[in-house]
Order: sequence, then C-alpha cells, then structure tokens
Amino acid sequence: MPDTINTIKQDTLTWHNIVKPTKKTTEFLSKKYKFHHLDLEDCLSKIQRPKIDEYDRYIFIVLHFPYYDKVTDSIQTDELDIFVGGSYVISLSPGNKVLSNLFNKVKRSKKLREKYMGAGSGYLLYYIINDMFGACFPLLDSISEEINDIESIVFEMENPKDMLKDILYLKKDIISFRRIIIPQRIIVPQLEHKNKKFLSGELDIYFDDVVDKVEKIYNNLETLSEIINTLNDTNESILSHNTNNVIKILTIFSVIMLPLTFITGFYGMNVQGLPVANHPLATVIISAGLVGVVVLMLIFFRSKRWM
Repeated sequence: MPDTINTIKQDTLTWHNIVKPTKKTTEFLSKKYKFHHLDLEDCLSKIQRPKIDEYDRYIFIVLHFPYYDKVTDSIQTDELDIFVGGSYVISLSPGNKVLSNLFNKVKRSKKLREKYMGAGSGYLLYYIINDMFGACFPLLDSISEEINDIESIVFEMENPKDMLKDILYLKKDIISFRRIIIPQRIIVPQLEHKNKKFLSGELDIYFDDVVDKVEKIYNNLETLSEIINTLNDTNESILSHNTNNVIKILTIFSVIMLPLTFITGFYGMNVQGLPVANHPLATVIISAGLVGVVVLMLIFFRSKRWM
C-alpha cells in the first residue's frame, strides 16, 4: 500500500483517506478494488464536475466544497472524491483541512471510531459529508462579519469612504461560494435514491438533514448577496451625493469669481477714461463694488436654496 494512503479500520469497515492522489495510488486502488478506470482518471483530474456514478459494487461521488485561501485572499474550491462500497469508504482530496482534521480525530478516538464507523459505510459517508457542509457555516459567518464592517463604514456619514474595492472583493467571494454550492443542491438529494446495499433506507432522514444544511447555506448566500448589492448601491449613492456637493460648491465659487475677474480685468486695462479710475478713493470704491457683488450673489444663491 502506498505511503500516501492513510487507513482506519473498525470491525469490518475500512476508511482510506488519500491526500493528493497520484498515479501510484490510483493503480493500487485499481488492483485492490477494481474501480472503473474512468473514475480513477477523474480522481487525478484537476477539474471535475460534481456527480454520482452508481455501480453494482460501489458508488463514486464527486463533491465540491469552499474554503478560504490565505494566499489569494479569496474563496476557492476543494474537490472531494469518495468511493463507497459495502466494507470500505475511500476519500480522495487535494488536502482539505476539514477532512484531514476529521480523519485524524476519528483515528485517535475509539469513541469516534465507533460512532462514525460502527454502523456501516453509508453512515460513515453521511458523517463525512455532514461535517464537510457543516464547516461552511463559519465561512458564512466570516463573510457576514465583513459585510457588517463594510455597512458601518458606508453609513459613516461624517467621514465617508469609498468602499467599492472591498465590496467588489466580497461580492466575488459570495459569487464563488454560490457557484460551488449550487451544483451540490442537485447532487446531495440524489444520495437518498442510490444503491440501498450501501445506503440503507434508514439513512434517508440523515441525508435529508444534509440537504437541509445545503439549502440553509444557499439561502444564507442569497441573503448576503442581496445585502452586499444593496450596500454597493448605497455606497455609490453616497459617493455620488458627496461628489455633487463638491461640484456645487466649486460651481458657486466659480460663478462668484466670474464677475470679480471681469471687473479686475476691466480696470486692469492700460487705457484712459475708466470710470472712477482717477478718483482719490478709486481703490476703496472698486473694492466696495467687488464686495457688494459677492454679497448680492450669495443672497441670490441663498434665496434659490442653492447653498
């Protein structure tokens, strides 16, 4: 058996957990369990759509789960491939932390081994999928907290900030999350109707619980999507309003300066005969006229409620 295959045995049930499957591990699975070569090729493929393939001897399941990638600072997809037979469950992933932590906990605890593996492969499959989808809720909570932080900043009217970049990044994460979850809404309910040799009728209520989890995740994503879209609209409205206020002030300033510029330019001409140009108090008179123009224009703008 290749070193990359970790194994737990409980009574007659075996759980193999394979991290980053290679050609060597798939060859081992092919010889020992006689899996279809197309299924093994799917395990090595980087991109495989979620699905369930049913055979006489086993069921092959492909599911996708979201996780937060610190390197890209975004939500990415982890693929989980599962073979389920009468006496075994084989999980293959690129290194999903939730699955690895679950496997290690079951391996260390006799009580958990009896709980997860004591009732057959179907129950073990349920526990694995249930825990994997359960791990999506902390990710949803994290997105919800980010939305709350953005909301408090967007509605900070005294010192508004442009949150467009943060909003768009969060919208991208929600879209990626939804893109991952939507196919699972179709795949997970199918488990209730698959080979009863491995998934007994008693498991229907358990898989119903998983379906409920998937629906709750999807509904929460829909709500978060609506909230972030509303925040985006609000952010744009506030920024547009503030921009309009700035433009209004600059426009008023420019309109006030226009007659003043005309008057000073007029008296700046080097010609004879300008009104009151030779008067001893010409500077005072012209300055008073400039101030009067400013006051009159301010009164006019105020009467029109433009300021």
